[in-house]
Amino acid sequence: MAIYGLKAPKELDKKAIERYAKRYRIPIEDCYELSDKYVYHLLSLDSTHYAVAQKNHYQPMQALYYNQDGDLASWHINCYAGGFPNLKWNRNGIMNSFPPATQAPLDSVIPLASQLQYLRPLTQNNKLEAESYDYVVVVHWNRFGGRQSKRLVRQVQRNVRLASDKKVKIIYANNDNNFLH
Repeated sequence: MAIYGLKAPKELDKKAIERYAKRYRIPIEDCYELSDKYVYHLLSLDSTHYAVAQKNHYQPMQALYYNQDGDLASWHINCYAGGFPNLKWNRNGIMNSFPPATQAPLDSVIPLASQLQYLRPLTQNNKLEAESYDYVVVVHWNRFGGRQSKRLVRQVQRNVRLASDKKVKIIYANNDNNFLH
């Protein structure tokens, strides 16, 4: 774990999440906390049909690119990134265009509307109107992912800069508290 820069999960209150968001260059107004109801939703799925989807959606670091219809258009997950000692979020140049080529198999288990239900805003200014964007990118990030999580955030931010002709919103979902037990 140490070679990858990973740390043991620990409980974070809102102030701590804000501190780490600042370190990761995440705008506080776009920062949310992932509700534990997200995990319960994943566990409620029939594992005989959705085992791969459950595993993929439960990963600690991921970037989900949703199109204007709220469908998953591109998906990037830590377990598909590969690389050592750093995860290669831009493996084979997939992040060199917008929207990026997908890294993980797409599914329809958690459309944007469902994803948004499980996000708790850190500030009162976090009123998101997803329908006014061409794409909404949800980044699941955490403190315990260390530099790997920070590198994902930066890679997504660089990628979104390529979307000069599109209206894109990045929202950042901290999930540290979902991995305590």
